[in-house]
Amino acid sequence: MASVADRTGVSQLAVQRYPTVPELIAAARQLAEHRPELTALRQIGTSRAGRPLHLLSVGHASRAVLVVAGAHANEPAGGSTLLHLAERTLRDARLRADTSWHFLLCADPDGASLHRTPAPRSLLDYHRHFFRPAGPEQPEWSPSVLPPHRLPPETRALTAVIDELRPYLQVSLHGTDLGGSWVQLTEDIPGLAEPFAKSAAELHIPVETGASDAAGWPVSGPGVHVLPGPGAAAAYPSLPEDARLTTWHHAHRYGGRTAIVEVPMWASDLVDDPAPHPAPGPALRALARRLRRDGRLVEEILAEALPRLAGHAGPLLRAARWGLALAPGLADDWVRLPPADTTVAYVGSVDAFGRRLPLRAAAMLLRVLDEAGDRAAPRLDRLVTRWSEAFAERFEARWVPLEHQVEHQSRTAVAAARHARVQLQK
Repeated sequence: MASVADRTGVSQLAVQRYPTVPELIAAARQLAEHRPELTALRQIGTSRAGRPLHLLSVGHASRAVLVVAGAHANEPAGGSTLLHLAERTLRDARLRADTSWHFLLCADPDGASLHRTPAPRSLLDYHRHFFRPAGPEQPEWSPSVLPPHRLPPETRALTAVIDELRPYLQVSLHGTDLGGSWVQLTEDIPGLAEPFAKSAAELHIPVETGASDAAGWPVSGPGVHVLPGPGAAAAYPSLPEDARLTTWHHAHRYGGRTAIVEVPMWASDLVDDPAPHPAPGPALRALARRLRRDGRLVEEILAEALPRLAGHAGPLLRAARWGLALAPGLADDWVRLPPADTTVAYVGSVDAFGRRLPLRAAAMLLRVLDEAGDRAAPRLDRLVTRWSEAFAERFEARWVPLEHQVEHQSRTAVAAARHARVQLQK
């Protein structure tokens, strides 16, 4: 008998290129039509722009896992992984023996419509089509920076699904442009670190052991970080977001937890070296100086062009300004606070973060200037080109085949569900 993948071709789509949201919906509909006794596809809300939010459900068990893709528009691997996981749960009855699986196809379809990465050939190609919303417009992060009455409809739809399903595990599929793989947990899942590391090694994906996104978090195993409890000091006090206030924590009211699984598009072996850095303090001060300098360069172009952009205000410009506003405070954090970690891996991760922030702002501003036909566009284009190429060269970037991105993220999600179930039974 032909497998689900053979019948639908969904697996081929998932690993050939990053699917668009309409393609995700069409593929999910194929799966639902193929096995209607096990699957259901329904709309669970709409975006700010009126785009539908879809949930694909597989299985009927009362215990649930919720998988969320597309929370960040610039992290497209999650959609491919979600399709792969949906097929896997349909093929493997053991995965749905005591668990139903629910897949939010894209948490931010508006953002996804603005970021295009069908087949990026280089970091420069990736940044030429870059979009990542400002913090208040990100579905998972908005509760950490907005009062409840101002939450976007995407956030309200996501939390409503969590309230309905009461999942024992939520898996949020994320990614990074360049670096390694790591996992963030809102509560520890004992046993996850081993299969995570094994999968990364088999697929030649470095483990980001000192991820700056989880700076100062307790570690459950290499690359597996656990959110600190209430009262713990933030590693970067200037950043407005608090992970403990995001939708990641919403499942805790029902005894659940969340695993955020990060996978790189381009890998670098500079982020998985746990050896002590010879001089972390001076290194971070140098990175802070570069961040301030690069941020100022983009700010100057923005200030000069802004009077000519009256008709071009929108999400790209808001996001660029949001990112630029974070840079000075973050640089101050790196200078005045002791390093959250002193390994080579951590300094490498901070180096990548410091390059990423002004580059992303510049890339989004460039799209605005290009659309406006503004005379400042060529100057900013040279910056985006130089910074993208320097980023790739410094970190010796190597492309991670999409099938490896998908396989690693899928394996980690399944392992997290398996080990979280064990905790549930204790």
